[in-house]
Amino acid sequence: MNTDKKSVRDTSSARNRKVRYAIVGLGYIAQSAVLPAFANAKNSELLALVSDDATKLKTLSKKYKVPLTFSFEDYDLCLSSGEVDAVYIALPNSMHRDYSVRACEQGIHVLCEKPMAVTEAECKDMINAAVDNNVKLMVAYRLHFEEANLKAIELTQSGKLGDVRAFNSVFTMQVKEGDIRVQKELGGGTLYDIGIYCINAVRNIFRAEPVEVFALSANNGEKRFEEIDEMTSAILRFPGDRLASFTTSFGAADISFYEIIGTDGTLRVDPAYEYADDLKHQLTLKGKTRERVFRKRDQFAPELIYFSDCVTTGNDPEPSGTEGLADVRIIRALYKSAENGEPVRMDNFEKEERPTMEQEIHKMPVDKPRLVRAAAPSRKD
Repeated sequence: MNTDKKSVRDTSSARNRKVRYAIVGLGYIAQSAVLPAFANAKNSELLALVSDDATKLKTLSKKYKVPLTFSFEDYDLCLSSGEVDAVYIALPNSMHRDYSVRACEQGIHVLCEKPMAVTEAECKDMINAAVDNNVKLMVAYRLHFEEANLKAIELTQSGKLGDVRAFNSVFTMQVKEGDIRVQKELGGGTLYDIGIYCINAVRNIFRAEPVEVFALSANNGEKRFEEIDEMTSAILRFPGDRLASFTTSFGAADISFYEIIGTDGTLRVDPAYEYADDLKHQLTLKGKTRERVFRKRDQFAPELIYFSDCVTTGNDPEPSGTEGLADVRIIRALYKSAENGEPVRMDNFEKEERPTMEQEIHKMPVDKPRLVRAAAPSRKD
């Protein structure tokens, strides 16, 4: 382990100042959620933008008062400038590994959008690069800090639902033709983009890893889905013979819910995965249903606040790179199953850390900004 890396020097000095970020990639998620979140993350400072779009760089740097801008060609110059402590990787999935590893090698901490990468090997490269260079690596699972989902985990663990036996989820939307999510070369596909939410939710609700998975994919033949699955349904078997099922689609109406079914009751979270709307619980016990609304909030500032705190204190972040790897290995196994038409047995995978209510951070919602040469993936927006 090289203790001469810039991250170690910067981490010690950063204890008394904000952690300085470069946002790498200025697409929809960066513009709609990450850039505005800095207003709510007082321990984090937006210092640099990285993009090959000169219009985005000029307009957004002026809007958010960002002093430094870099092209992708000058990314290494950004990393070695001494002006940033961390990067937020908001690039297409296929680019996560390269841009994360390059940051680690320059001693820069990495907060990377999910999915962590496209393959298990890429995830492991990122984990190893962070360890070898003594930097922090976190995957941006925003719901690990969000009350509705953390409360669902807490309720499940409380025993109020009885012995939890099953999980079911549907996450679907209409994705526009040409969006990066439907481009295979960029890491597109329903499981990588939205299926990962269902997988991550049930893994942390059951607090276990699946032992066997099975999937079927379908395609309605539209041109926009010629490279990826239009729809995939999956079944996951967990220890204790518990079953989870979910369906994802880029060609159906907008739905985002999950249900937890126990021997004594059920909990439906609907919507469950959104960041621009209220989230809701419907808890049914002894035939009586109660509803609770969790008002819309900023789900991205908590990620920045938590990760910056890890950088300055030296604590290891959770969700970690191992959490990102856990989901990617399942995604890969599901696509293998869909291709071969057979269940896939999963290798043993140890994961002790799970999100709890202790990680909840509540920040008020930010206004939806005007986008610059970027568009939402869904047809409804």
